[in-house]
Amino acid sequence: MNATLPVLAPAYPEIWLALASMAMLMLGVFRGDTSTRLVSWFSIAALVVAAGIILTQPEAAETTFGDMFIADEFGRFAKLLVLIGSGFAIVLSLGYLRTERMERFEFPVLILLATTGMMMMISANDLIALYLGLELQSLSLYVMAAIKRDSGRATEAGLKYFVLGALSSGMLLYGSSLIYGFAGATSFPLIAQAFEGGGQASIGIVVGIVFLIAGLAFKTSAVPFHMWTPDVYEGSPTPVTAFFAVAPKVAALALFVRAMLTPFGDIAADWQQIVIAISALSMILGAFAAIAQTNIKRLMAYSSIGHVGYALIGLAAGTEEGVRGILIYLAIYVAMTLGTFAVILAMRQKDRMVEGIDDLAGLARTHPGMAFMMAAFMFSLAGVPPLAGFFGKFYIFMAAINAELYTLAILGVLTSVVGSYYYLRIVKLMYFDEAAEPLARPVRGDLGVVMTVTGLFTILFFVFPAPILAAAGNAARALFP
Repeated sequence: MNATLPVLAPAYPEIWLALASMAMLMLGVFRGDTSTRLVSWFSIAALVVAAGIILTQPEAAETTFGDMFIADEFGRFAKLLVLIGSGFAIVLSLGYLRTERMERFEFPVLILLATTGMMMMISANDLIALYLGLELQSLSLYVMAAIKRDSGRATEAGLKYFVLGALSSGMLLYGSSLIYGFAGATSFPLIAQAFEGGGQASIGIVVGIVFLIAGLAFKTSAVPFHMWTPDVYEGSPTPVTAFFAVAPKVAALALFVRAMLTPFGDIAADWQQIVIAISALSMILGAFAAIAQTNIKRLMAYSSIGHVGYALIGLAAGTEEGVRGILIYLAIYVAMTLGTFAVILAMRQKDRMVEGIDDLAGLARTHPGMAFMMAAFMFSLAGVPPLAGFFGKFYIFMAAINAELYTLAILGVLTSVVGSYYYLRIVKLMYFDEAAEPLARPVRGDLGVVMTVTGLFTILFFVFPAPILAAAGNAARALFP
């Protein structure tokens, strides 16, 4: 029996990261925990190389492994965002691991393995490939949440994430099995063929889609599957929380978009109402639940739930313009969130980390540069022009209006106004309140670099928006051939 090897070129970035993570694991095993910093920098280099491989791949869509894996412009854009998020997360962890005495070489290796899973998710062109990528990512994230073994909060966060994650994986698998049973295929293109011309979907397919959406909504922390997010964000070590808030969020939303539009694009009417409901509920909960928070990591958890709601407006629209809006929104969200978590990591009093929102009081007097960057991130998250966050929401809302989702667009604007309260409250604390106990000085160099890079992107996005807009447009077109 002759067996031909699959063409590996489309999957070179994933293969490279898998091999690099194995090499980093061996290096760590032989050199011990003293190699954590070395493994971290090598891991960053591996992510940079993976980004380089992606940028040199041909623009035309390519499939491999029996059409289960696809490399196209949409996937490349999302993968680059994931790589940027993962790389910055490792940079943010360097000083934290040392000062908290938890230097373990496994940390950057777990980020590499999770990133490999995320990239597989983004390129999944089949329900089986989707699940494999999702589980490779999830298993790494469960360990990362509880990596601070002597912390009760971190252990609790890891356990909650694991139990609820297993539940969501079961729902996703059940939905996939129903879809396979009624469509007769697991491949996205073959499932799509069954509905060409807007054919009527059977009740079994619709129930399968509902379970699939439930599983994906958990991974994106969309309401009503958000319950794990605040506890996991608060309990996990701060660099882990920063990572959770950025890279897995981008990968899960990209997977959500591909899994809905590629196989089920012709029967959008059967699932559009579900996405509209999830989007609306996420925006409302994110806006109102964050108001009462006193811990800044819990506030960022509810903020991320709200931002997922805004991004899902683009999916509810189901158009090329909607997908373009999601990608622009995600690119801006990555920068704003990484910068905010760099500030949170710089919040130290004497020799301890602090996470209370009130601990930022008087920051403008003791750390004027840090306060300025934090104010920029808060205004941008609130959607104040001309900062980057305004443009993210603008393109999403325009896609909703052009798709005649007027109620969803109006709700998005109203929840943005409500959400502005807790962002502007932080600015007020920094500039107008007195500090009970000032934060320690100086800020670590690596955190300063991340704040500066992400801050400049956030502030100056309106000057050079064309590269991001053009790349997002090309990526969106790949899903609408």
